[in-house]
Parts: sequence; C-alpha cells; structure tokens
Amino acid sequence: MPVPSPSPTAPRPKREFNQTLMSLAPSAIREFFDLVTESEGIVSLGVGEPDFVTPWDVREHAIYTLERGATSYTSNLGLLELRREIAKYLEERFDLVYDPRTEILVTVGVSQGLDIAMRALLNPGDQVIYHEPCYVAYRPMIALAGGDPVSITVRYEDNFRIDLEKLESLITPRTRALLVNYPCNPTGATFSAEECRRVADIAERHDLTIVSDEVYAEMTYDQPHIAMPTQPGARERTVLLNGFSKAFAMTGWRIGFAAGPADIVAAMTKVFQFAMLSAPIMSQNAAIEALRRRHKDVPEMIEIYNQRRRVIVEGMRAIGIDCHMPEGAFYAFPCIRKFGLSSKDFCVRLLKEEKVAVVPGSGFGGEGEGFIRCAYAAGFDEIEFAIRGMERMINRL
Repeated sequence: MPVPSPSPTAPRPKREFNQTLMSLAPSAIREFFDLVTESEGIVSLGVGEPDFVTPWDVREHAIYTLERGATSYTSNLGLLELRREIAKYLEERFDLVYDPRTEILVTVGVSQGLDIAMRALLNPGDQVIYHEPCYVAYRPMIALAGGDPVSITVRYEDNFRIDLEKLESLITPRTRALLVNYPCNPTGATFSAEECRRVADIAERHDLTIVSDEVYAEMTYDQPHIAMPTQPGARERTVLLNGFSKAFAMTGWRIGFAAGPADIVAAMTKVFQFAMLSAPIMSQNAAIEALRRRHKDVPEMIEIYNQRRRVIVEGMRAIGIDCHMPEGAFYAFPCIRKFGLSSKDFCVRLLKEEKVAVVPGSGFGGEGEGFIRCAYAAGFDEIEFAIRGMERMINRL
C-alpha cells in the first residue's frame, strides 16, 4: 500500500535535540566538499584524501577474502591477525611494544577512535586541552562526550608551534587530558624530540592522559617522526591513534586503530561494543595485507607528497601569498589576511570565479581565520591550476 502523505493540517511534532549537538557548526570541510560534488569542472585542494588509489594487491587481497566468505562480525577488538600486524608495525617502525590481545583496538577510522577515547575517558565537565587550528572534529568530540574543550592557539608567526609553557598554565584541577595531533591537520606543523619530551613531562607531573593523533606519522619530510608513547613516562598514560587512510591511501575503507594501556583500551572497547560492534571484516583484511607489505608503494607516495609541498609553497610565495613550509601531513596553510577578505569569502570567490576549491581556515578554530587550507594530495597539474587561479583572483581584488 502507498504510504499516506502527512496531513497539511496535522500539527508538527515538537522535537528537542541534544543542545550540545545543536550548538556545533557543521564541518567546514564537508560543506566545501558538498559544493564541489554539486559542481562540474572543479579542481579541488579541499578534502584531505590522497589522489592515489589503494594499491592493487591490497584491493585484491580484500576481494579474495570476501570471495572466500569472510563476511562475518569479528571480535570487538578486531581480528587478532590484524592486531598482531599492527603490533609488529608499531615495534618495527616506532620502537613501541604493545600486546595485541589487550592493548590494541581496531576502529572505524581514526575519528571513531577519538570519539570512543573521549567517551571512555571523560566525565561531565572534565577539561581537555587541545591546540587550534586543528582538525574540525576535536572540539565537537570533546563536547559531545560531555567534556569541556579548552584550546590553546598556535600562531603563524610562531610557525604554528605550541607554546608549552602557556599550555601548562591552562591546566586546572578539572583537566583530564591533553589532545595533540602531529604532524598537524591543517597546519603541517609537527613536534621535535624536545617538544615530545616536554609534553610527556607535563602530562606526568599533572597526572594527565595524552590522546595523541598520529595518523600522519608516515608523512614527515624534514625529520623522523617520534611517537609520543616512546617518551619517558608517556606510554602508560597515552592513547595512540593511527590508521590507514592517509599514508596507505585507504580513506574509504574506514579503518584505524588505538593502542594504549590495557585498562584504557578495555574501557574504549566497552563503548565500541555498544556503538559499532566491530570494524568491517573486509577492511580489516585489506589492512592486514597493507601492513604485511608495509606497503611497498608508501615511500614512493611520500616522496611525491614531499615534491608537491615544495611546489605549492613556492608557488604561493611567488604570487604574493604568505605560506610557511609544512613539516608533515599533506596540507599547506597559507595566510590571506592582507587581501581583505574573510577566509570563507576568499574560498567562495575562488570557487565561483576560478573553479578552485580550498577550505576556509576559520573552520579549524582559533587563529584559523585569515588562512585557507590547501591539500596537496592532488596532482602537479591541479596544483598549478589552483595557483594560477588564485593569482588571477587576487590580482582583481
């Protein structure tokens, strides 16, 4: 039978939604992503997604296991085979040792790992200190878990580095955790060995948990990445978040992981049991193959990103846009303050007039206003097209 249409005279239901949720602004990244998908002929430096497809042998392994009937739920923690491969990867790559049975949880992307970490760690009103500009989900995830987000602003003039003395001054009796991301989305800044040590020291002296988002760990260009749990006193108080989306070009597979002390992982797993059950088995099998190959294509992809970051930064500077050289990830975060437009107005005009999509820095909080985020996870031709479009637009201002 056809579903009856609502009566035009029927009263509308009175709904009340979660007030924290309703107070949050939509993601600036997804807003511009939707504009791009609704338009034709757009060159996008907007969404942080590699332009490389998942390597062939990883895709083939997932298809092979699927055809052999691997379609079931897995353990809440994820396939033990995958957790063993993750443990091996962390030990060989970052000198970290974790028990795959109790200290590693496979998540549906790094974002979900962050979500369940916040929900497992926080009681209502607990403060989490994090740095802005930052990934758009940080403040919302803390708030939706009942926490109180406390931001410290990083500035272009300081190369987007965290003032750790100021960070420590923000700690109160209600502070429960520090949330850090390095290399950073959107700024590309990362931590030196000394900065990692100081963050770990601050957390130990104030008995805080560190939630360390290191999804761009493979994408460092000028210095080796130093994992936060390797620092003295940090392993037993750090939740390490990482995943396969960026370096392994596996965004759509939605697969990540959390590693940390067994009691924290157990608490996160309890949240996961009720929220998601398990990550998709097809994605887990693909991740197993990616780690077994470590993947042979990754170094080549990283070198191409390294070349692109120099092209985009030098191109920006050549047309009069101030831009610092990112140390990691695949984002440039140029300053457009001197052109007299807000970040959003600059991006909207660039999209409409030159068919180039970038993301307003204002969507990343803090000092993000006056900047734009440009992902160089795009080909050299697209980067060149985008720079020429920016040049034409700013010459008309």
